[in-house]
Amino acid sequence: MVEIANSALVRRALLTDSIGGRPQAGAASPDRDTLAPLSDITADQWRRLAERAIEPNGYYLPDWELAVNAFARGRTGVSALGAWHDAPTAQDGTTSLIGLVPVISLWRACRVPLPALVSADPYGTLSTPLIDRDMANGAVAGLMLEARNAGAHALILRDVPLDGAAMKVFTELLQRDGVRPLVLQSHVRACLDATRDADELLRDALGPKKLKELRRQRHRLAEHGAVHFDVARTPQDVASAVEIFLDLEASGWKAKRGTALMQDEGDASFVRRAAKALAEIGQCEIVTLRAGDTAVAAAIVLRHLDRAFYFKLGVDERFARLSPGVQLTLDLTRHLCADPAIAMADSTASADHPMINPIWRGRLAIGDVLIPLRRNDPMVSLIHAAITLRRLIREPVRRAVHFIRRRRETSS
Repeated sequence: MVEIANSALVRRALLTDSIGGRPQAGAASPDRDTLAPLSDITADQWRRLAERAIEPNGYYLPDWELAVNAFARGRTGVSALGAWHDAPTAQDGTTSLIGLVPVISLWRACRVPLPALVSADPYGTLSTPLIDRDMANGAVAGLMLEARNAGAHALILRDVPLDGAAMKVFTELLQRDGVRPLVLQSHVRACLDATRDADELLRDALGPKKLKELRRQRHRLAEHGAVHFDVARTPQDVASAVEIFLDLEASGWKAKRGTALMQDEGDASFVRRAAKALAEIGQCEIVTLRAGDTAVAAAIVLRHLDRAFYFKLGVDERFARLSPGVQLTLDLTRHLCADPAIAMADSTASADHPMINPIWRGRLAIGDVLIPLRRNDPMVSLIHAAITLRRLIREPVRRAVHFIRRRRETSS
């Protein structure tokens, strides 16, 4: 790694502040070949692209990602990798945005000093690029050209559906040039086929014995007051419901770990702003399960095109024995399956998530993908090797930390 970092090849190609990292010693400073700040993309242009996207991504909707970029801890100051269509639009006479990926440098993403761009973390485990479905090839070609012009040798897309429409366009375009994308890591996570009948789906997923136990728990929950499932949709209702969600999320194990949104002013500000702004255009709901007047669980759900995204869940752990998170998820499943506008819901959860996996039995293949920007480029091999080495070093450490944390939480 030292030899890589000190080579003249790397020094000439290192990316600067324009793509999310500070200039390194000896690095070239691109002038016209730099990327604009993400905040320079107008919300109207971005929304028009989102409406035409070949594949949904609730976390790259403008009102969500711009709020992340403005407030969220460690996620601000992102750059825009964009593709544009020269023909003026009828609305305002400007060129049309046909592709967009919020990006940062590889140095900022994982402290690897090599010339690559990485999709920015949108505070959700999904970074599918927004690509105009009617100009998909031109959009992807434009994104890769823009990345090359910024000095990058590779584009790394984190947490993208490997079988999705966006990756299909990237793969087909690369294959025409004799290049293939490299999957850096992959896993599967839970998703919901919302076109099915909810009761049938839940019977198949959980079986009669488990459903009977959940009904018993719901009856016990009702001893604290009538159990009801509420959906906040209007900006005013969402603004109130997000405070309930934040309080619940900060009341349990996430607060003990220091990862609750409420524990950081920037994180709390982003989610408040994003939820209310998306509710104004029907792209955010907050679902709450109550026992009488007491909120026992709440979750934020984003909506984009025909897909829903289960962002985060907060529960009142005083009711933990009665499975309030599971109860909320059962009601959410029925809610989504009853909505003809939703075909699928992405859990955006970790692989093997103990709560959602038994309920939502669909599986979505997700991975990090390295897109080479030039054919037969030795720098791509260096980038691939450096990232692989980093992962091999970090993975055992990560597992050890999680093991120790679980032991401490079990004993406390």
